[in-house]
Amino acid sequence: MATKFTPLHDRILVRRTEEGDVTRGGIIIPDSAKDKPQEGEVISAGKGKINEEGKVRPLDVKEGDRILFGKYSGTEIKLDGEDFIIMREEEVLGVITGAAKKETAGSRR
Repeated sequence: MATKFTPLHDRILVRRTEEGDVTRGGIIIPDSAKDKPQEGEVISAGKGKINEEGKVRPLDVKEGDRILFGKYSGTEIKLDGEDFIIMREEEVLGVITGAAKKETAGSRR
C-alpha cells in the first residue's frame, strides 16, 4: 500500500482474508456462491478511545492482528485500488492467535 492511512480514535483499517476457491472435498465454489469472509488483518489502528475523564484508552487490537468481525461490520473503502474495511474497535468480535495465516485479499500478485 503506497498511501499511508491512519484511522482516528478507536477505528481500525482491516484487509479481509481470501476464502478458498475449493472445499476440502475438492468442490470448486463459484464467486457468486461465496459469502464475504468475516476474518481479516489489522493494517493500521487509531490511538484509542477517549473516556469521560478525557484520557485516551489504548486499543486492544494492534497492527498485524488477525481478527473476526460481524457480517455487516464497518464501512468498505478503496485505497490505491485495494479494498479495505474501516471499523470501530467495538465491532471486532475477537483476535485469532496460534492458527496458520490465511492469504489476505490483494496479497496474491
